[in-house]
Amino acid sequence: MLYQLYETQRALLSPFAEFASATGKLYSHPLSPFAQAPGSQRMAAGFDLMHRLTKEYEKPAFGINSVRVDGIDVAVQEQVIESKHFCRLLRFKRYTDNAQMLERMRAQPVVLVVAPLSGHHSTLLRDTVRTLLQDHKVYITDWVDARMVPLSAGEFHLADYIGYVQDFIRLLGPEVNVISVCQPTVPVLAAISLLASRGEFTPRTMTMMGGPIDARKSPTAVNNLAMNRTHEWFEQNVIYRVPQNFPGAGRRVYPGFMQHTGFVAMNPDRHANSHWDYFLDLVRGDDDSAESHRQFYDEYNAVLDMDADYYLETIKTVFQDFSLVYGTWNIKGELVRPQDITTTALLTVEGELDDISGAGQTEAAQGLCSGIPADRRQHYLVQGAGHYGIFSGRRWREMAYPEVRKFILQHQQPAQTAAPAVAAAAAAAPATAAPAKGKKSTATS
Repeated sequence: MLYQLYETQRALLSPFAEFASATGKLYSHPLSPFAQAPGSQRMAAGFDLMHRLTKEYEKPAFGINSVRVDGIDVAVQEQVIESKHFCRLLRFKRYTDNAQMLERMRAQPVVLVVAPLSGHHSTLLRDTVRTLLQDHKVYITDWVDARMVPLSAGEFHLADYIGYVQDFIRLLGPEVNVISVCQPTVPVLAAISLLASRGEFTPRTMTMMGGPIDARKSPTAVNNLAMNRTHEWFEQNVIYRVPQNFPGAGRRVYPGFMQHTGFVAMNPDRHANSHWDYFLDLVRGDDDSAESHRQFYDEYNAVLDMDADYYLETIKTVFQDFSLVYGTWNIKGELVRPQDITTTALLTVEGELDDISGAGQTEAAQGLCSGIPADRRQHYLVQGAGHYGIFSGRRWREMAYPEVRKFILQHQQPAQTAAPAVAAAAAAAPATAAPAKGKKSTATS
């Protein structure tokens, strides 16, 4: 019922949002006589803010059309490499007519960025992708809004998420380097662990950034909510069915608007001050600051629904049972054993001021992946960075990215083959877990 009420409210506010937008332009357009009236700037700013507070925010575009590589601008085209019901694999292919530059780009490492499926779209990692493109061939998971997936496509479970990641790794081949940001650190570690246990190839490197590998460490407000509520509470209070006006009508989901409301409720004063500052910037004519506000909230306010089974299983597995760290996580008859990973280098990245994934939660992967030699494991703390600062903004570009780039480059040579214990485990695995033949990467630039 709550979802239907939300959609009704959104439909009712839509005309007011359009009215506010039109009226704001009436008081700001240079050819309008109202723009010359006293107080017109304040009127225009007020209506503009009203428009932004009442409008519907759709999924933004990545909008990455070019990138600078070694001082030369190259064109970028976004391509869909593989499409599944709940996720698309995107490639950002770079083009240039400079033969020497093309050869350099072809020799650069392949990177698969696994974006979070936690309420926001993968475009939240736009800055991550744009920066990586300077030195890498980049792919990213683009998760589909569950309300847009028909019931005929079936359910989506945490195990399906893990299966998607494994399929994409196999598609890109053994030269791939995987970067997981926030939520996917846990399922990505599980996916690579299962590949290692089966004797399949694993990525050259895996970089885990700001994720709840061990949510018991330095629990944040987000962790506490998940830990202190029962599984039944979540199912009864945050799960709703998609209304009839969407392709996924009838699907059980955790609505994106509830996730967004929860994040805003964590820091209401910060968001209120941000909107007030935006109003003042418009009055002062500070276009750069106003545009920066728009870009942030265009992304922040665009949310997606998550399939209920996936969401509930994630809460239980990661934040209540701590199945990964206790070694009890069983996926379709296979135990998740991070210690079986031996040939993939590991980098963990945390933000000093992260209020989403607390200190030590991501670093916990270092202890779990005991099969990786110490000289192939590294941890990096981004001083002064909050959660978003480790993958977006100045601290990402100037502090975190140089470490990520250097780590990936250091480990591009194939490591030694898996340990005998891992090979024995793979031999004992059931036939259904037989290694799949990985395809060579199709990335050329």
